[in-house]
Formats: sequence, structure tokens, C-alpha cells
Amino acid sequence: MILSEQKPFEEILGYLDGEKSVFILGCDGCAQSSGSGGPVQVEEMKSKLEEAGKKVTGTKVIDFLCEKALVKSGLRGRVDQVMAADSILVMTCGIGIQAVAASVNRVCHPACNTVNLGGSRGEWRGSERCQECGQCLLDYTGGICPITACTKSLVSGACGGASEGKCELSPQRDCGWELIYNRLKSKGQLDKLKVFIDPLDHNKLLAQPEILATSRYALEQSDKEVKA
Repeated sequence: MILSEQKPFEEILGYLDGEKSVFILGCDGCAQSSGSGGPVQVEEMKSKLEEAGKKVTGTKVIDFLCEKALVKSGLRGRVDQVMAADSILVMTCGIGIQAVAASVNRVCHPACNTVNLGGSRGEWRGSERCQECGQCLLDYTGGICPITACTKSLVSGACGGASEGKCELSPQRDCGWELIYNRLKSKGQLDKLKVFIDPLDHNKLLAQPEILATSRYALEQSDKEVKA
């Protein structure tokens, strides 16, 4: 399971500044278990956005937003609602947000941060990865994570060492920031590159004390063999 928590509502409204309408997408998998993006939270978010003067063109909760095939098939019957919106607000972990941004030709805003659980991360078949930084930057980078897409995990822009679109450290990999630039350009959002991004709070890259104190964490970290 990947744990996520909703961003402050004021931050979400900031992402939607200048937009009149939005489509809300939730996840019935980990986000539902986290209480950050399941059916209940999607309806709550719809009400809050409408109270704030935003038009919600539609909502949809998909089993697992980290599966791009499920995203595409799940939205097939909602194309008109999605296209009528200025953007999509995605209520799930960083993996799901990236998967939606890669699957739908629409601006995607993150509604959640992914919380570090202090252990190994879940496995998934897609190319999207999340470092569980607790301060999701995907709104500024076209739905491509700079921490995982860039070999150097740079969050303030490209290093200048790429050659023909490939990373200088890992020539077999695409330059993460060139991918970000191309995604933003395709969506008419190159102005996002002018936004100053505060340095990451590295404390949030670590599991928080309240998580380390849970019995679930203690059980998962135990090296004692379970005998039948």
C-alpha cells in the first residue's frame, strides 16, 4: 500500500487559479484506504470546490489510478465531462497522478502528497515512480516527477549535461527535465518553468515518528520468522 494525504485546500485552490471548471478523479485503491481520494473524499472535494465557485464537470473513482489501462477505460464514458473541464484534479498518490497525466491530454493537478512509510515501496508495472517526498511537485512539472525522472533528482531545472535528450550519467535514460519541458510545452504551460520552487523539506522524505510508532510498522520490520 502507498499512503497519501490531501494537500491543504488553499494549495489546491492555488493550482486551480484562473480556471473555471475541473473534473475530479479519485482512486478506489490505496487512496481510498488512506482516506485521501476514495468515493467519500471525492464527493467532499466536489462540494468544497463548488462552494469556492468552481464548476465540477464530473467525477469518477477508478479502482487503481496507477494502471494507465484502467484510467483510459474508466474515463471512456466520461470524455465529454473531461473535455469540458479546464483541468483534472487527481486525488491519489504520486504514481497515480503521473499515470493519469500520461494517459489523458488534459492538465492534471495533484490533490495529495505521498507519505513516506519508511520501508520498501510498492511494486507496479508502469514506468511511473514516486519517492514519497511528502510535498508533491507534479503541478509544476506537467505530471512528471523531477525527483524520479531526473537521475540527479533535480527539482529546480535541468543541469545542462544532457546530450540529444539523454542523461549524461545514464545515457540509456531520457533526460527527465527534457521530458518535463516537452510535456509542459504540449499543454501550453511553459510559464510553469518560471515558478520558483522552494527547496525540498528533507524531513518529509523520512518516515514520520507517528508512523514509526505504529504496530503495523513494527510488525513489518520484525525479522522474526513466523512458524506454522
